[in-house]
Amino acid sequence: MRHFLDINKTDITELNKILDQANNTKSTRADLPKGTPDQEKPLAGKMVALIFEKPSTRTRVSFDMGVRQMGGQTMVLSGAEMQIGHGESIADTARVLSRYVDMIMIRTFAEATLLELAEYSDVPVINGLTDRSHPCQIMADIMTYQEKCGSILGKKVVWLGDGNNVCSSLLHAAGQFGFNLTFSGPQSLEPEVKSIAYARSKGSKVEIECDASKAVEGADLILTDTWLSMHDDQAARARRHNLLRPYQVNTELMKLANVDAIFMHCLPAHREEEVTSEVLDGPNSVVFDEAENRLHIQKSIMSWCFEK
Repeated sequence: MRHFLDINKTDITELNKILDQANNTKSTRADLPKGTPDQEKPLAGKMVALIFEKPSTRTRVSFDMGVRQMGGQTMVLSGAEMQIGHGESIADTARVLSRYVDMIMIRTFAEATLLELAEYSDVPVINGLTDRSHPCQIMADIMTYQEKCGSILGKKVVWLGDGNNVCSSLLHAAGQFGFNLTFSGPQSLEPEVKSIAYARSKGSKVEIECDASKAVEGADLILTDTWLSMHDDQAARARRHNLLRPYQVNTELMKLANVDAIFMHCLPAHREEEVTSEVLDGPNSVVFDEAENRLHIQKSIMSWCFEK
């Protein structure tokens, strides 16, 4: 049985297989109406539980649509509707769900919840997001870069702002796919040490540069994410705005990168905060291609999980 828990926990050969399959399925659907089922239906007769302890737009819609296109059905569950974390152990929840469904995707808070669910589940488990990582998003980003610019091997990738869960998965990808990563943000928001160490252990160059203008020089790809957590109160929001304002991605900053550098954001974006509308809607932005590719990469991940 295969789980998809993190980029650094999946062999690079398998990651490339997932990317190849995603590109193939995307190309075969290019001229089809969005609701049309795929010709091949690897999820026919399968029921997939989509568990959301955190709210979502892209993750929910892309997984739900992906399952339907591949011939399966979904059961969408919120943390409020389940006993998970409210008395029943994660292990028992996993054992019970395994008797009902064929696959579980979970978008949760603690990484420990994901890992315990996978340990005790008899069906594949996919990481839809935890506080520590967001592997499906970064796989979609790698797919998008390859689609627009070719191989990412040896390229300079710059992350601006908060070294959060998405940034951690980007570091995992740096190690696996062989690109270099520069982080530029406040010292208090630097990425976790383990993720940096992983990328460096695989031969990737990881740099910390607090000056955003210096960080983006020669960049091939620039990424950022929202400055705010949905759980921040007003005081916390004000503090983070002040802390992160020097790392806004704007036209002046983009001009310092390579002329053909592209911009990504996992969305939702807070326009005129972490990125200006001029950049988000500009010619270097691929954010909506990136969002679409969540669908294709996640379909490929689900198919991969069911391979014998």
